[in-house]
Amino acid sequence: MKKQEMASRKAGTRSKAAAKHAQRSSSNVFSMFEQSQIQEFKEAFSCIDQNRDGIISKSDLKETYGQLGKINVKEEELDEMLKEGKGPINFTVFLTLFGEKLNGTDPEESILAAFKLFDPNGTGCVNKDEFKQLLMTQADKFSAEEVEQMFAVAPIDVAGNIDYKSLCYIITHGDEKEE
Repeated sequence: MKKQEMASRKAGTRSKAAAKHAQRSSSNVFSMFEQSQIQEFKEAFSCIDQNRDGIISKSDLKETYGQLGKINVKEEELDEMLKEGKGPINFTVFLTLFGEKLNGTDPEESILAAFKLFDPNGTGCVNKDEFKQLLMTQADKFSAEEVEQMFAVAPIDVAGNIDYKSLCYIITHGDEKEE
């Protein structure tokens, strides 16, 4: 019986340690967002969790896609989405996935390569006004307010040129003025 008691105690200790680790990692994800953002994620989670069991399943994803008008979603696509959770996707996992996606910006090299497309002479700068025009008219169009928010942290010289290498650093590492 002593062996069973010892095994039971060890298992209890492990589960307590695992619970503490899970609590630490989940509390970190909640600190990444403002309360209003967490509420919006809760609403989104509730919309996706069609059967209201607290876990996003393949059938939940299928139903959500169906409501959005996409009926023929490939099983593999759904499986890939669910694999990202590395287990059942409850709200904490859902929030963690979004935290990783939102904070996991593209590598600095990728962002630099994109800016270089707008800098054929290799000066390290792009014109603020031309760049604003592109942001507001191409692909995922920015609003005037979003452009101004970006320009507020962007290093812009007196000639109106953005130092995009510095801007890339700010995008990937944060603005040193914020700290």
